[in-house]
Amino acid sequence: LSLTGYIQACRGLMISAVCLGFFGAIFGLVGMKCTKVGGSDQTKAKIACLAGLIFILSGLCSMTSCSLYANRITSEFFDPSFVAQKYELGAALFIGWAGASLCIIGGIIFCFSIAENSNSARRGYAYNGATSVMSSRTKVHNSVPDKTPPKHFDKNAYV
Repeated sequence: LSLTGYIQACRGLMISAVCLGFFGAIFGLVGMKCTKVGGSDQTKAKIACLAGLIFILSGLCSMTSCSLYANRITSEFFDPSFVAQKYELGAALFIGWAGASLCIIGGIIFCFSIAENSNSARRGYAYNGATSVMSSRTKVHNSVPDKTPPKHFDKNAYV
């Protein structure tokens, strides 16, 4: 606990981002249509939207932490009166920014998944059943030729 204030703030923001990401993943799993937990489709859509908001909040916490740390490093690097060891921006900050961006984008996608459910109901395609079709390989052993007109088949006859 003897670290400076901005490092403590960055640590707290990153821990909260990880915890929010965990709970966002749990809510995201419950809010998916393919799971049996969570209730009706409307309830699942609301849970998925909540997961999206939590992911956005997690990404913002992570983005704030990385940006706060990078601002401090940059200001110390270009300060001519700073005589202690100077640091540069490393790969961990860039990975943190990329992860935060992906978390925010994923949260936005989760939030927009509720719009697909509420605007229109999904239309199902009715299956009318297969019609009786004589195969071209089946040979008719009837001496009288069939004089019925050919049937016109729709798309369902070939499925």
